[in-house]
Amino acid sequence: MKNIILLIIPVIINNIAGAQNQLSGNIQDAHNQSALSNVIIRIPDLKLSRFSDTTGNYNFKDIPAGSYLIEVSLTGYETILETVTIKGVLQKDFVLNASVKQLQDVNVTGVIKATDKRKNPVSIISFNYQDILQNTSTNVIDAIANLPGVSAVTSGQSISKPVIRGLGYNRVLTIDDGVTLVDQAWFDEFGIEADANAVNRYEILKGPASLAYGSDAIAGVVNLIPEQPLAEGESKADVLLNYQTNNGLINNMLHVAGTNNGISWSARIDNTMAHAYRNHDDGYVLNSQFSNFNADATVGIHRKWGYSQLHASYFNLRPGIVDGTRDSATGKLAQVVSYPDVNDGEPFYEVPTAQQERSYTPLVIYQNIGHTKLVWDNNIAVGSGRITGIFSWQKNKRQEHNDPTIPDVANIYYLSNAFTYDVRYVSSQKQGLTFSAGSNGIYQSSKSLGTLLLIPNYKFFQAGAFAIINQRLGKLNLSGGLRFDARTFNGLDHWVDSTTQAPVKPSDDNAFHEFEGFQSTFKGYSFSGGAAYDVSKNIYLKINIARGWRAPNVAECAANGVHDGTVVYEIGDHNLQPETSLEEDIAFGFTSKDVSFELDAFNNNIHKFIYAQGLQSVFGGDSINNSLNAAGLGAAPVYKFTEGKADLYGGEVTLNVHPSSLSLIEFNTSFSIVYGGLKDVPDSIQVLPFVPPAKITSNLKFNLKDILRTIKNPYIQIGMLACFQQNNIYLQDALYSGLNTQLTPYEYAASRTATEGYLLLNAGAGGNIVAKGKTIFQVFMFCNNLLDKTYMDYMSRFKYLPVNYTTGRVGVFNMGRNFSIKILIPINIASSH
Repeated sequence: MKNIILLIIPVIINNIAGAQNQLSGNIQDAHNQSALSNVIIRIPDLKLSRFSDTTGNYNFKDIPAGSYLIEVSLTGYETILETVTIKGVLQKDFVLNASVKQLQDVNVTGVIKATDKRKNPVSIISFNYQDILQNTSTNVIDAIANLPGVSAVTSGQSISKPVIRGLGYNRVLTIDDGVTLVDQAWFDEFGIEADANAVNRYEILKGPASLAYGSDAIAGVVNLIPEQPLAEGESKADVLLNYQTNNGLINNMLHVAGTNNGISWSARIDNTMAHAYRNHDDGYVLNSQFSNFNADATVGIHRKWGYSQLHASYFNLRPGIVDGTRDSATGKLAQVVSYPDVNDGEPFYEVPTAQQERSYTPLVIYQNIGHTKLVWDNNIAVGSGRITGIFSWQKNKRQEHNDPTIPDVANIYYLSNAFTYDVRYVSSQKQGLTFSAGSNGIYQSSKSLGTLLLIPNYKFFQAGAFAIINQRLGKLNLSGGLRFDARTFNGLDHWVDSTTQAPVKPSDDNAFHEFEGFQSTFKGYSFSGGAAYDVSKNIYLKINIARGWRAPNVAECAANGVHDGTVVYEIGDHNLQPETSLEEDIAFGFTSKDVSFELDAFNNNIHKFIYAQGLQSVFGGDSINNSLNAAGLGAAPVYKFTEGKADLYGGEVTLNVHPSSLSLIEFNTSFSIVYGGLKDVPDSIQVLPFVPPAKITSNLKFNLKDILRTIKNPYIQIGMLACFQQNNIYLQDALYSGLNTQLTPYEYAASRTATEGYLLLNAGAGGNIVAKGKTIFQVFMFCNNLLDKTYMDYMSRFKYLPVNYTTGRVGVFNMGRNFSIKILIPINIASSH
């Protein structure tokens, strides 16, 4: 990596003396040819933007030569996307047509360069900042969990893991601030360490993305895209306030940013906290409270040779962990406590006080999660092409405190340091051809510092090389590429005291060989090939075939202990082979000034699919439940990771109606469905875990006329989420949760019964509050679960928690009615536009 960085520096120097390139022009209204001011003109690949002035003129000076997608947008007008080649001085004028709906979209995920979504063969869905503001969520993944083809495995309101088309965990890669988020994604109760307030736009790539990102993108990518640098001469500050009624959530954020003379900067600080959420059956869901603090800062320089940008961020989350134990008489959720003068300090459960139920401070069991990240992002002109290089250092700390007798001691403690790099050459477009070649990779070193050990200390290094080509032939856009990866994984030898689990030497008394050292090397190749074809101005077709791969994660390679949060003793196998997949995608779309429609279908075959399988007892049966007392861990069903074949198939349908003759109405609806299972296995393990049920989302929005001179751009919306009953049940949940017919008959029966479907209604309203022609603040109101329905989502890890004997219902239910109000306050800072 050091050598790569040293190569970049002279390239910068050589380009400083290069020729001057300039892009300028004028923007007019198509109807009356009047000049349009405050139009935003963006060059996404260069992180550059400008506003048109009062005469409709704009101007980019001293920019690198090359071919770039230009995005021209203004509220109330149709967005224009056009690729232009800049070499020397270029005059480019644009004419905008009035439109209530932005029909075109730019993708930056998994592509050579910023691309018109319609011309991208890969299935990508986006969620913009206005969408984020007009809806409500409690964490960074919760915000997108109802998008078509996307869902989330949840552990309460603070922990959500993304699932794309039925696959999650280490099969979905998260990109934050342009780099792979390196953490412990294999663990059930570990969410995504990213600040929801820092996300300006989500892009979700559905399908194998190993070509661009390597291992762990076999199911897709969630790209958390921050706000891009402001236009030259622009400065701003804003305060975001959010309050939610169900959980008492309080979110405060301060953000400042600016660009002057090619120097861009931004800074943000925010804090979110919530007490336990509520529903009719459970009351307060004890210990679902959390607190989250974040800070980040960015500084960058833009010159004619390109740009260089440095970003730093810190994330801290303290979530409580719900264990579901109840008081048998009242049905209330109980807390585990320990008092030195009661029962000799042994832990026991007691009913919490009303104050404890509404506390913002998590109780035992709770986690303390920290993630620190430094990112250096570079884009340097080389002739008519460019070299991009983005590097990061990340430190991840995860602690879990689950013993009330020692509440300040982390029983589970993982500490890792990681480095990532991504260096590639991107050519200019010539005769419709663009290509890119490069390498990216990850190094991670992780230590297990707690007293409960499931995985060893380990180190791994992965590097991949790739080449991607895009060819445009009239109405046909072809895209494809090839990649090779290698990952070296080192599990470190580890001896512990069999009574305390503390690290010891092999020769010490009570020494137990918890983990044997090993080295595994995983290799794989990926490819992708697809086409997008404009049948006509309104109709398009897409097809794509992609091969993905995924190296086994640390638990699959080296687990040797009880998986916390379950009663299962897991054993890894470092001889496992990487997963490989072959997915076919096809899409049909129609767009017009009144309607947008798209149908996406996919089929995904995964070879060497890794899953945990119960070992056979000497007495027969699918799995064993005999005692396992190694290192004093007690009885637990024993599972070992193995491999097989898996098939997933399904699709999504989206419809958007936006009548041009009735601009105040906008209707959006989508349908998603996915089936997934293992092949040639017993019925008890045939269904894959956390394959979501089919769902329908709908939203009807009214963009109203301004109300007097006080409320500008007012809107109201009503919506619906309908989740179907999930009949395809992952039966191994019973064993992972320690359920059986003798001790937990209600929970065991629930784990073998279809999870009921549900229908939720929601509503929202908002607008800009204006005084003397200036926006004082924007308000966004949203009510989720409007009718306060008690429901259980199939993707919730709480669905088989202990029965409530006062109601006879199993599990802990999802959140009841929740009203959210957000206020975004702009702070006036002088700008040149």
